[in-house]
Parts: sequence; structure tokens; C-alpha cells
Amino acid sequence: MTTKSYRHRSAAELLRRYVAFTAVLFVIAFGTSLSIRANLGSSPISCPPYVLSLLPGAWTMGSYVMCMHIFFILAQILLLRRNYEKIQLLQILVSFLFGWYTDLTMWLTSFLQVPADWPLYVAWPLRFIELLAGGAILAYGIACEVHCDVLMLAGEGFPLAIAKVLKRDFGKVKICSDTGLVCIGAAIMLVATKSWHWDMVGIGTLVSMFFVGFMVRQFNPHLSWLDRMLGDSTAGHSSEHPSPVYHPVVTISREYGSGGHAIAEKLAHSLGVKLYDRKLIDQTAHELGFSTEYVAENEQNISTAKLWELIFTDKSIPSSMNPNHDDAIFVSQSRTIRELASEGPCVIVGRLADYILRDNPNAFHVFVTSSEEFAVGRVCHRYHLDEKAAKERIEQVNRGRANHCLQYSGRRWSDARNYHLVVDASSVGIQGASRIIEEAVRLFRQEIKNPAH
Repeated sequence: MTTKSYRHRSAAELLRRYVAFTAVLFVIAFGTSLSIRANLGSSPISCPPYVLSLLPGAWTMGSYVMCMHIFFILAQILLLRRNYEKIQLLQILVSFLFGWYTDLTMWLTSFLQVPADWPLYVAWPLRFIELLAGGAILAYGIACEVHCDVLMLAGEGFPLAIAKVLKRDFGKVKICSDTGLVCIGAAIMLVATKSWHWDMVGIGTLVSMFFVGFMVRQFNPHLSWLDRMLGDSTAGHSSEHPSPVYHPVVTISREYGSGGHAIAEKLAHSLGVKLYDRKLIDQTAHELGFSTEYVAENEQNISTAKLWELIFTDKSIPSSMNPNHDDAIFVSQSRTIRELASEGPCVIVGRLADYILRDNPNAFHVFVTSSEEFAVGRVCHRYHLDEKAAKERIEQVNRGRANHCLQYSGRRWSDARNYHLVVDASSVGIQGASRIIEEAVRLFRQEIKNPAH
């Protein structure tokens, strides 16, 4: 969340977001405390405070959390200097509140501590249940924190500042930061106790490093209800730019080589509306400082290897603040798509426009498919490739688009249930497909104006 973003939000919306954020902090603290009660270690970011709290004569864990977060805030200021957003000074208040929540939830979950004298065949299953349940609650809280999009915890702001200064991917810096905190916690434990204690730094710490990030990714696509409640401009249509009542917005998702773009061009011409495709790339490139070639190459192309990297990377900050290039491109294009859809009738090709405008009542979503033979023929002709090379290219591009869709929407790209209409271009041709969509849009518009009773 930036200072600029505040100027575009009403006081009522900001109030809702801060109230939700305050509640979400409690959820995060509760999940952390519950996982700690498993006696298998803590989450990486909680490792140093937790280890210190177990030492003789130590303060409470919440007190150490406050101190650590204040250190992180000071580090952010030193690293970013003039680029530090003054609004993030509110992290100081957040740090005290989160520290208090930590102590409160540690007290509330104290009765869930599994006794050390219980038989292992009973104790260990219960410990893993607590660990996974706590991790899931923590992940849900983090996912909600992302959607609140107002502030972040200092433990997230610190690696973000490092990523900005070093111009490195946040995900990788976050992994290094978490690993460093675990090492610090382990060092404190070894120096203070002269031995290894698995209840301080154990298997639960390692599980949290991967499980929480994975669960965040699972929860994220299912929080549209929170976006609507908060008045989130990232869901459906913007609260600042409400969608006019009846103008049609058609989104075209298409398999590579199916002729989806050609169909979109004919459709836009027939409807007398604007077509948006390359413009999205150009505008995104301008906003982010990337070349148009870079955006065109990376916008809808996530390899399988990259997908797994993203799944197991804990990206527990708002995407709008994440310097990761893939996320930055998606956020920028999402903003552009919502603005264009609110301005007037149009046809938008690809870019997950169907998902971004899923709550827009005027949006009609189309998926264009074709036979392999049809697609191969078009790709061979257009790019002067042989049949083998064309098949490989089609498979690669379609796989990248499917992974991109799964990553940012949690949906299967080719699932017909995500669309109002699926058209096989190889059966009816480019012109025929355009006419079918045009007629479907006309009927759709009539239904909006005069819904059946």
C-alpha cells in the first residue's frame, strides 16, 4: 500500500480495511501460537522471539516480537531513506498490537499444550494436527492480510526493503530472510543452552517454511467475498470507476493458434467497439519501466518449474507492493483492464480478463478453441514453421497460459464453467465464430436489460 493509493480510497473504505486488518492480525497471531503449542518449533519469523521467551528469566514472546519488529522498521528506514513511505510508520503501532496479540493468543492456547509424559503414539499425531491446523490458520490470516492491502507487518517490510535496494525478487529475499531468522534462533538456543532443543527449533519450523506459503496460495483465490466487503478495487470492478449499467464488455480467452485474436478483431468491428490487446502490453510496460517485448514474453507465460517455485514461495505481502516481475505485470494489467471495462464497450483479448472482471455484470466471457490440425496450420502459415515446431510452440504457449491462470486465479484455464460461451473455430471458421459470439452478446445484453422472471 502506497501513499498514492490512499488518495484514491474513501475514508469509509480505509476504515473498513483497517478494522479488517486489525482483526486479521489476531488470526495471524492465533495461528502462530497454535502451531507453537505442537512443541515442534515455531514459524521462521517467530523463531528468535520464541527461543528467547523460553530462556530462564526471559520476557514474554510478545515483548520480543515488539522489539524485533521495531528493529525491522528502523532497518527499513535506513535502507530505503527517501523512498520509505511515511504511511508505513504505522507499522510501529502494528508491532505493539501484534506483540500484545501474541501474548494473548499464547495464553488462550496454553491448555492445548500436549503434555510431555503422554505416549508418543498419542502425542505425535496430536502435535502434527496442531502444527498443520495452526499453519492453515496462519496462512488464512496472511491471505486476508494481502487482501486488506493497507499495511504489512514489519517482518515482511524488512525483506521487501532489501529486495528493493538490491533489485532482487522478493520471494527469494524472503526465503533468505526466513532462513537467516531460523539460523539466529538456533544460534541463540545453542549459546544459551549448549544443546539442541527440538521444541525450540524443530521439524515444525521446516514444515512452516513450505506449508504456510503453499496454503496462502490455496486460500487467495477464494477471498473475493473479502474484496467485495472491503470495496477492493482489485476485484471485479473498481469502486472508483463503477461500471455503466448496460455497455457490453467481451473477454476472449483463446488457445494458441485457434484464431482467437482474429475473431476478436472481427467481433470488435461488428459491434463497433474498441479492441484491447497490444495496448495492455504497451501500458503495462510504460507503468513498470519494462520493454514491451519483455512484457509480451512474460505476461502469460509461467513455466511448470516457475509455477512450483511460486507455489512454495511465501509471498505474504500485497501483490501491489511486490517487486516480483510476474506479479507486477499481473497487477498492472488487472488495473488497466478494470479501467478500460469501466470506460465503455470493448473487447479484451486474454490477460485473464475473464477472471479480473468476474464480478462485472456486463462482462461476457468467451473461450475460443480449435482442433490441433487447425491450430498447427495457422501457426505454420503465420510463423513459417514446420509441423513439429508448430506443435511444440502450441503446447508450450498453452501450458504457459494454463499455469498463469492457475497461479493467479486458482482456476483451470480450459474449464468451460469459467465462461459464458465456448466456440470451436475449426468447426465454424473465423467469420462464423465472430457471428456466433456477436449473437450471443446481443442475447446476453437483452437478458441484462430484461431479465426473465
